[in-house]
Amino acid sequence: MKIDAALDPAGIAQLAHRDLSATTCVVFDVLRATSSMLTAFAHGAAEVYPVRTLEEAFELRSGIPGALLGGERNGEKPAGFDFGNSPFDYREVRGAKIVWTTTNGTIALRSCEHAARVLIGALLNLDALAAQLRGAERVLLVCAGTHEELALEDVCAAGCLGAMFPGAELTDAARIALAVCRAFPEPLDALRQSRNGRALSAMGRDAEVEWCARRSAYNVGAFMDGSIIRPIP
Repeated sequence: MKIDAALDPAGIAQLAHRDLSATTCVVFDVLRATSSMLTAFAHGAAEVYPVRTLEEAFELRSGIPGALLGGERNGEKPAGFDFGNSPFDYREVRGAKIVWTTTNGTIALRSCEHAARVLIGALLNLDALAAQLRGAERVLLVCAGTHEELALEDVCAAGCLGAMFPGAELTDAARIALAVCRAFPEPLDALRQSRNGRALSAMGRDAEVEWCARRSAYNVGAFMDGSIIRPIP
């Protein structure tokens, strides 16, 4: 297995020009989009439709009977949305179809849609991810970031997944992620020290940071099929 990483939004912007036809992408937006998506699937959500803009979200929702809107802009629930981006919003969503848009996470996901396979990654499902990657030859760890910047929590989670494959061939970018993971034996420390973690804690949302830091809390996988995310049976 060869493991590479796109560590920030600048790297993600280059994915459109890369041949990913033989690559499995694992997308991390730990605080909070991918953690919240996995929480939704763990609680029975049926499908997630990631889109880039608010306008796309409202338009797509109008064409899917019963669909709900979830996501954030600047960390807050947009006007007219059913849910924000907190994992706590998604614990009573059995059977739901959710159109989702966030500042970085859904852009990262859609940037990978030409890959051979796209998996939803977080600390919450590391063991499930490792099982899903057995036999993969090329893996790209995609770190969504914050606005235009690298996000410590995404790189740490990506490195924790890479560390589960000690025999893999790592690019320099993947080695950076691994080094970040090793610098934080307790992932919660990385999340709390990150820009996003500090912002959430300042808003009284430290419980969300703690939730997203739980390593392998869910034995849940999800993959993006075209432009729709579904749970892995």
